[in-house]
Amino acid sequence: MNNNLKTVILLGALSGLLLFIGKSIGGSQGLFIAFLFSLLMNGYAYFFSDKIVLRMYNAKPLDQQRYAGIYQMVAELCRTMNIPTPKLWIIDNPSANAFATGRNPSHASVAFTSSILQLLDERELRGVVAHELSHVKNRDTLISTIAVVIATTISYLAQMLQYSAMWQTNSQDGQRRSNPLSLLVLAIITPFIASLLQLAISRSREYMADETGAHVCHDPLALASALEKLHTHIAPAGTTTQATTSSLFIVHPFRTSTITEWFATHPPLRKRVERLRRMAQNKNI
Repeated sequence: MNNNLKTVILLGALSGLLLFIGKSIGGSQGLFIAFLFSLLMNGYAYFFSDKIVLRMYNAKPLDQQRYAGIYQMVAELCRTMNIPTPKLWIIDNPSANAFATGRNPSHASVAFTSSILQLLDERELRGVVAHELSHVKNRDTLISTIAVVIATTISYLAQMLQYSAMWQTNSQDGQRRSNPLSLLVLAIITPFIASLLQLAISRSREYMADETGAHVCHDPLALASALEKLHTHIAPAGTTTQATTSSLFIVHPFRTSTITEWFATHPPLRKRVERLRRMAQNKNI
């Protein structure tokens, strides 16, 4: 399934959730408002979703003098992949991670947390950069970033459902609303459904970016080593990383158990590392 079709399906499903929440909150009037809001948000997200995400993390341009080596590394890999050089950003965050965003290769950005630049050596960082540039080349960044914006909106609207469950019982047109218990259940399950929709497409994207990145840098073991390091340096709960943006990052930014990893937006890290090591053994690069 190509990314254009994935985008249509994902936006349609997430927008449908928005409409459903709107009807649950405000009846027929809420449905109409949610429909207009969905149209406006989809258009806005297409053009500005990357800026929204970067602003969420207070990203700053990566200093070109201090990090000249990274700029040179990115430019070299971009020439190899035949894509424009993206803008580079740094995020002050204790979690070692990175992500790419932007609606197409000509409007792409790659963001690094301050921790990842301290943790990885040059070879490992090159593997991470190749992975993120693969997302740009494969045009994964549009669908993932728009999904983040809509999922974040759904999360906020779910909070409104909780208030509706507490304070509203009848619609303005005199029709009975859903009972408070139903609204409370919806407030819990709608963000979960939004996360599952992100999960449905993000895992295959990560495997593809791992493989493409390993081919580009001709060093799958470098990326494997980087992933293992990043996995052991996941920041504790309560940091500034937001759950609705987790699908953007190269590794899942929260610790998962054997059960919860089934619902994570990333495939199990051990499987990603195993695939990269098999590539190295088979010299499939």
